[in-house]
Amino acid sequence: MKRINKLLETIGRGVGRVVGAMYQAGRESIDQVITNVLPFMAFISLIIGIILATGVGDWIANYLSPLAASLLGLVVMSIIIAIPVLSPLLGPGAVIAQIIGTLLGTQFATGAIPAQYALPALFAINPQVGCDFIPVGLALGEAEPETVEVGVPAVLFSRFVTGPVSVVLAYLASFGMYQ
Repeated sequence: MKRINKLLETIGRGVGRVVGAMYQAGRESIDQVITNVLPFMAFISLIIGIILATGVGDWIANYLSPLAASLLGLVVMSIIIAIPVLSPLLGPGAVIAQIIGTLLGTQFATGAIPAQYALPALFAINPQVGCDFIPVGLALGEAEPETVEVGVPAVLFSRFVTGPVSVVLAYLASFGMYQ
């Protein structure tokens, strides 16, 4: 009987620890969502609304889409989109990338832009991806303020450098793809 009681007590304590850990994890998850994710979502919604309401997205897309007709133009496009101050504003909801992608898609479909530039164009319109989420990602990872101060500019500048490089690599990778 003592063994059964000891076994039940051990199982009860183990279950209690697991339930306690799960409950605490749930509390911490809710706290993280309220503290970091919801304010970020509100900010992104505001930025998307401003971009759509002002027509800035259409203006930028119409200005940049003619650059897609050459490799040099695509590299320039990726540099413009990846400018460290600009890319966090272009990233939310991928509004700019969607608009430019739609404009370029119609250009590729009509043959105005050669199909060989389709893959590099994809990389040219997306160097801003993730740049809007860096501060939130670091906050979710509970990074120190000094890490955020250094990490955000580091990622922004790395995307500024790797954006044009990825366009050139995509161009080289697309050889023979559209034959």
